[in-house]
Amino acid sequence: MILHLNTFYITEKNTLSNTILHLNNLSKSYKEIKAVDDLSLEVKGKMIFGLLGPNGSGKTTTLGMLLGVIRQDKGSFSWFNNGSKDINRKKIGSLLETPNFYPYLTAYQNLEVTAKIKGLQFTSDLINEVLKKVDLFKRKDSKFKTFSLGMKQRLAIASALLGNPEVLVLDEPTNGLDPQGIAEIRDLIIQIGNEGKTILIASHILDEIEKICTHCAILKEGKLIRSGAINDIIGNNETLLITIGADDINQLKEMVEVDPMISIYKDFDDRIIVSVDNSKDSAFLNQYFFDKGVVLNKLDVFSESLENQFLEIINKS
Repeated sequence: MILHLNTFYITEKNTLSNTILHLNNLSKSYKEIKAVDDLSLEVKGKMIFGLLGPNGSGKTTTLGMLLGVIRQDKGSFSWFNNGSKDINRKKIGSLLETPNFYPYLTAYQNLEVTAKIKGLQFTSDLINEVLKKVDLFKRKDSKFKTFSLGMKQRLAIASALLGNPEVLVLDEPTNGLDPQGIAEIRDLIIQIGNEGKTILIASHILDEIEKICTHCAILKEGKLIRSGAINDIIGNNETLLITIGADDINQLKEMVEVDPMISIYKDFDDRIIVSVDNSKDSAFLNQYFFDKGVVLNKLDVFSESLENQFLEIINKS
């Protein structure tokens, strides 16, 4: 099985630690619309945790409650095992909406304003450090209005990083960006995660969640459908998925059903996707069935993705 992996998965120092965030039956309604419905989750330290779901699934409402912008109807949440007290907000950097900076101020000046609003004891080194982290140091004296959308988004992440928070909360950070901008934000988030910060990110872009996150929760109409490690949701590395077909598809299916070495992963009218030990390959499978008198007319390695799983989970729920 082919999976999108990033360096976060193999960085030893990023071993998961204590619970950073706990949600217990969190709910929020707007008149007859249940935006978030009894949502319970746990986020451990150093996870890059994705809230994944289509528009209207409750992602932004959930983040709003966690940041104290929206009041929940019932349920509770706890940051750092210390409730939802205001003191926790100093440990959290967030980006909930479109970046809102002064267009005629420079990047440096805008971060100065942000630092004052946050009540930080800031120095030029503090601001320069976050500008370097988001690769905007060379443009620190450029006015915000001259920035591309991707640069504006990176400046917003720099703003969230002021004060060196333990956690970053990001709502749709790649929205509206071109492919280059998306790649830049994706690489930046992975880099920040590799430095040991816990990141909570909401997105409807499946490919980005798959490439960025270590764990995710899939939401639909405010309800939790599934949660876990990305690799657990997609599958695992112990088996290989291969699409096979033959002129007599029913005969092929019967052969697979009685063979302990092969199992049917998905069944279609004209083909099946089978699961075999990853020590085998498509050439082995082709020869295996040929020796049994069956000539395969379809033989392709099948790469399951989060998108395939997401659509299947959503449609079944």
